[in-house]
Amino acid sequence: MPENIKIALLINPSRWYTRGILGGIAEYARLQGLWTFYRPLEYREAKAGQQLVEVLKTLRPDGIFMREPPQARAIINMGIPTVCFPYSRETIEGVVNVVTDHEAVGRMTADHLLSLGLSHFAYCGFDDWWWSRRRRDSFCAKVSEVGFEADVYRLPGPKSERTWDKELPHIVNWLRHLPKPVGVMACNDDRGELVIEACKMEGLKVPDEVAVVGVDNDALICDLCSPRLSSVAWTLEKGGYEAAESLDRMIKGQEKDRPTLWIHPTHIVARQSTDVLAMEDLEVAAALRVIRCCGFLNIGVQQVVERTGLSRRALEQRFRKTLGCSIHDEIERVRLELTTQMLAKTQKSVGEIARTLGFPDAAHVSRFFRKAKGISPMMYRRQCQI
Repeated sequence: MPENIKIALLINPSRWYTRGILGGIAEYARLQGLWTFYRPLEYREAKAGQQLVEVLKTLRPDGIFMREPPQARAIINMGIPTVCFPYSRETIEGVVNVVTDHEAVGRMTADHLLSLGLSHFAYCGFDDWWWSRRRRDSFCAKVSEVGFEADVYRLPGPKSERTWDKELPHIVNWLRHLPKPVGVMACNDDRGELVIEACKMEGLKVPDEVAVVGVDNDALICDLCSPRLSSVAWTLEKGGYEAAESLDRMIKGQEKDRPTLWIHPTHIVARQSTDVLAMEDLEVAAALRVIRCCGFLNIGVQQVVERTGLSRRALEQRFRKTLGCSIHDEIERVRLELTTQMLAKTQKSVGEIARTLGFPDAAHVSRFFRKAKGISPMMYRRQCQI
């Protein structure tokens, strides 16, 4: 009978991001059935973190998953197959790295806020973290492409001013001077929660004056916010599963290279913090509500026009002036968003998705999706799901 494979799991499960990754690792372990995990529990083993290298030498694990402990280089030098999920730098030499697509998340968030009809934008993150700067730069670049600028929050100089309670007044002051209504991208959900709390202190209405989007889709944090926070979801479970596959191959001597694996954003989980159509043109706002409420009904341009008091030509002109796209473009965008969510989060077949969204058949969905995304629906699903 084969022996169990010992895996050191040096990943704190307190965060939604890491719990998603751990869920993917656990799924792979269940399927192959031979892994035993060691997790240092500092509340039971007070010196486990301080003496991690010594503990690992005694344990002699077959493989290691780690976030990025202070002893990372010493652990790598032990020569044990290792997969790392770095956060203080892009990649770490000598291991398989699992990195997140920060540029894509910035663009996705900008697209979401732009679709609300906003013309003022801002970013609240951490100047001193490279991943936050990456998200900031891609967000600002996307906003700039359509002729707008994004105001960027700057951290207080003294580190003593960066605690939750002391930084809150700085964010309040920043929000106070932003033009309204404004769409704010927060670098993660914690930051999004802080922005919403700052809005409460200043008496700013969310989402009417300040629409807020976070990142990570941490359900607990998003639900603690009032109003509940919209947020970007990731392919966390798939990232964890692929990391486990790679570690298994390394342990078996089947993978000599050290590839870089990716975690991609899938979609934005829209909640009350962005439930707004921030535009002065009430007819365009009414048309947008129809499109978004009837996305499952395969609604056409003429049906949208009939719900307003304008002619088709007049509504098209005002639509382009307000949103920079046609009515048909917005209908297609909403249908693509719904298709994307169903592929990422459900097990519905392409045929079932076609019937749900009013496409003639699965072939139409495939052509529609491939034209927009550049890949087939099933390929996209494989990228998102285990």
